[in-house]
Amino acid sequence: MDVNAAVAAASAIAGLCTGVIGVLAFRWSERELARPTRTSLHTDDVLPPGVDTVLSVLSSSAVVLDESDSVVKASSAAYALGLVRGGKLAVEPMLHMARDTRRDGEIRQVELDLPRRGTGRGEALAVSARVAPLGSRLVLLLVEDLTEARRIEAVRRDFVANVSHELKTPVGALSLLSEAVMGASDDPEAVTRFAGRMQIEATRLTNLVQELIDLSRVQNDDPLEDAEPVRVDVLVAEAIDRCRHQAGTKQITMAAGGTADLHVWGNRSQLAAALGNLVENAVNYSPARTRVGIAARRTSAPGGDHIEIAVTDQGLGITEKDRERIFERFYRVDPARSRATGGTGLGLAIVKHVAASHGGEVTVWSSEGQGSTFTLRLPEAGSVRNRRDRTERTPAPGDPDHPADPDDAVGDDGDQPFASFLSSEPIPAPEVLP
Repeated sequence: MDVNAAVAAASAIAGLCTGVIGVLAFRWSERELARPTRTSLHTDDVLPPGVDTVLSVLSSSAVVLDESDSVVKASSAAYALGLVRGGKLAVEPMLHMARDTRRDGEIRQVELDLPRRGTGRGEALAVSARVAPLGSRLVLLLVEDLTEARRIEAVRRDFVANVSHELKTPVGALSLLSEAVMGASDDPEAVTRFAGRMQIEATRLTNLVQELIDLSRVQNDDPLEDAEPVRVDVLVAEAIDRCRHQAGTKQITMAAGGTADLHVWGNRSQLAAALGNLVENAVNYSPARTRVGIAARRTSAPGGDHIEIAVTDQGLGITEKDRERIFERFYRVDPARSRATGGTGLGLAIVKHVAASHGGEVTVWSSEGQGSTFTLRLPEAGSVRNRRDRTERTPAPGDPDHPADPDDAVGDDGDQPFASFLSSEPIPAPEVLP
């Protein structure tokens, strides 16, 4: 009996202790829930009414500092830019501005270059910081990222400078040649020679102005507004016809082939201009008595089939350093040779913009001494593709369903794409070609 009584007493005491502990824990939990947290204290009690809502909709990075320079509130953009770290403002110049504004109440603004967070490169973020008092104890810091605006402004500035330079060259040449003609009025042979030079410079000026207009048009127009299914073989035929005279002068053979009955979706005039520029470049930069090939084929992609139009030449090739910049406006691999061929440096920039605006891309393969291949890759016209899928047909050479030809793509040994167009065997052209 004594043992049983002792066990019962111990159980009663343990139950009582458990109950007391549970009550205390419940009371402590209620007290903690009622106590304002640091975040709610700062955002609800410290910030003036409505400020939190306003800061949440601002596009600028926002940081609110208290009298001890601690961060009361910061937007996610401020953290992304690396302005706030460990609850403190991490940019020393901005911290000094905040302290000065807290002291005298004046609004301050400054533009700074900040190191890009998480990169070891020398790139910097251009920002505009504005500090203003927020009540009697707080300071508001608004930071605007100007990096993209600075980049666009630099591109625009370089473009204007390059255009001015390119226009001054033929205009100045025309002025000098006209003076030479006037001075040689009694020498018919000299007048004829100078007049010929004037005609060359006038043609160069005309081409430059036209390509500037074309570049402006493709940048401002939406190609999908007037989009339609465009036959690839028709684009190829127009490109070849455009360069037939230059190719004949240099005895360059132009060959076309690949998969027939291909269509792309887009603005016909822009696509024709882009492909025409690629073929014209291939002819202009190819040695005499060589071949230029234009091939089209269909390739499969996760988002739908694409059409690849490759233009291959047997020129001198492009170095790896130059391949990174050839699509920039006015960039020339060999400026002296470009002047000899009448190039303006805008053709490939137009091609790149047309490809991007049509949801495609342009790439280049090149090897010094072997030539270059520029490939224009565009989405296939959806309606035409669906109609093709419903039609039974036999796979033809060049189709994805046909056994692959080793000359159709770059292999492990780096063979030139579509190399069959540069062989000595004649290449059959599409029926639309004259």
